[in-house]
Amino acid sequence: MESYKTIKGFGKVEKTYVDSLFIGYAVPAKSEKEAKEFVAKVKEAHADATHNVSAYRVREGNTLIIHYDDDGEPRGSAGRPVLKVLEYKGLENVVVVVTRYFGGTKLGYGGLIKAYSETANEVLEEAGIIEIVKKEPIEIIFPYNLYSAVEKAVEKFGGEVVERDFGVDVRFVVGILPERKEEFVKYVNEISKGKVKIREFLDLRKGIRRGKFNDI
Repeated sequence: MESYKTIKGFGKVEKTYVDSLFIGYAVPAKSEKEAKEFVAKVKEAHADATHNVSAYRVREGNTLIIHYDDDGEPRGSAGRPVLKVLEYKGLENVVVVVTRYFGGTKLGYGGLIKAYSETANEVLEEAGIIEIVKKEPIEIIFPYNLYSAVEKAVEKFGGEVVERDFGVDVRFVVGILPERKEEFVKYVNEISKGKVKIREFLDLRKGIRRGKFNDI
């Protein structure tokens, strides 16, 4: 079963090392554009900060986009340690920004790594780490009188309706666990007495379909 780890939502922590204040932020990001926008917002909110260090890991299609920025700290002492925390935890679609207000005492290279790593680790735990199981989308078309029965079948098999369209018939795009797909399709056909049309639905964003109805 294909899955990945990410975070539930927004996280924020504040930590003090010697006399420098470190503020950690973490949010989910569905694209590199979203990640960059969040980094920009934090930088704008903390324009008076000494540094706004950032790192993100975002998957777009089959490509995992990885980026980090030391934002003026010694090379490798800030952004990369934050990124390594993301990598160690195996997180995707997450962006972290650690803001630093310098208090007057230098922390040294090792001290910076410790401060940025620990702040990143704590803010990710604060945001809440979760595992996302990737579900396979299938398209179902059926008469209106079967609406309740099909919806209950989706719930029974742990699926989710990600699209609903109402035309001459009802159209659902349903995300279902790969190992339960065959059983789900058989069950829906049985309760509807063959009055549903079902086919695989490959790309929700592009609307690409394959195969004929009821070929799965």
